[in-house]
Amino acid sequence: MEKKIILSGIQATGVLTLGNYLGSLNNWVEMQDKYDCYYMIADLHTLTIRKDPEELRKNTLALLALYVAAGLDPEKNTIFIQSHIPAHPALSWVLNCYTYMGELNRMTQFKDKAAKHADNINSGLFTYPVLMAADILAYNADLVPVGDDQKQHLEITRDIAERFNSIYGKTFKMPEAYIGKVGARIMGLQDPTSKMSKSAVNELDKILLTDTPDEIRKKFKKAVTDSENKVRYDKEAKPGVSNLMSIYGIIKHKSMEEIEKEFDGKGYGDFKSAVAEAVVERLEPLQKRYNELLESPEKLRAIYEKGDKKAREITDKLLKEVYKKVGLVI
Repeated sequence: MEKKIILSGIQATGVLTLGNYLGSLNNWVEMQDKYDCYYMIADLHTLTIRKDPEELRKNTLALLALYVAAGLDPEKNTIFIQSHIPAHPALSWVLNCYTYMGELNRMTQFKDKAAKHADNINSGLFTYPVLMAADILAYNADLVPVGDDQKQHLEITRDIAERFNSIYGKTFKMPEAYIGKVGARIMGLQDPTSKMSKSAVNELDKILLTDTPDEIRKKFKKAVTDSENKVRYDKEAKPGVSNLMSIYGIIKHKSMEEIEKEFDGKGYGDFKSAVAEAVVERLEPLQKRYNELLESPEKLRAIYEKGDKKAREITDKLLKEVYKKVGLVI
């Protein structure tokens, strides 16, 4: 039976967090045998916010190294750099002409980002969801791994695809959301009511995948909990403890009930230490592989060149079909 196609990507805007790993990469690794997976380094999306060119190039290759170090096998997955595939911006322009201003005005992420970057509210920030739609539709993706904050982008992708299909006949697949059963939302260590973010100003709020063991232990030691001093899962009343339990549960493959039993009668000090050591142990081989890859740029080039070639073969075919349907000479 033909495998379903999955498309996803992460922006090249700095080192990934434990939240990115447990919420995205960990799930991606588990999918690579079951699905036909396309994973991009979303470097075009980073341009909505001014970046130092050298830093962006460095971050792009570092993210590629993290993909592979986290367990994504280049032989099983198509791993590519978004800007290397001409169909992404080309299809995005066509889809812009089938997207309404009112739809883009309703996008909450534009409002959030515009508020954070009031000095640079550019049109790319506004039409960002259309490029994301092009990313997805160019590969005839069946499934898109999304968190709660990305559901709106998938909805507008489906609206655009349905509108185009209704005018020109079936062209695009209607992608569905793929939401992992676990790890979909890892929260900050200092603010457990907000998603762990690599852009968090407070360094204690996030665990970076490149943090040293001592840095990891320090951050978990200072993680926000509560005054009850009892390891019990309750997201509403005990968001900090519940977040730590989620992290521990994913890494140790344990249910919340099993974790509560394991730490029954023990205080938060013991619990935080156990979570920290679990994370240190999990990240050790990832960090070793990551550093090896960064020291071998030729290996990274071989990986993305192979992925780029396959991605172009798929997307060029779809783009030609779209061009033909809208009346362009091909």
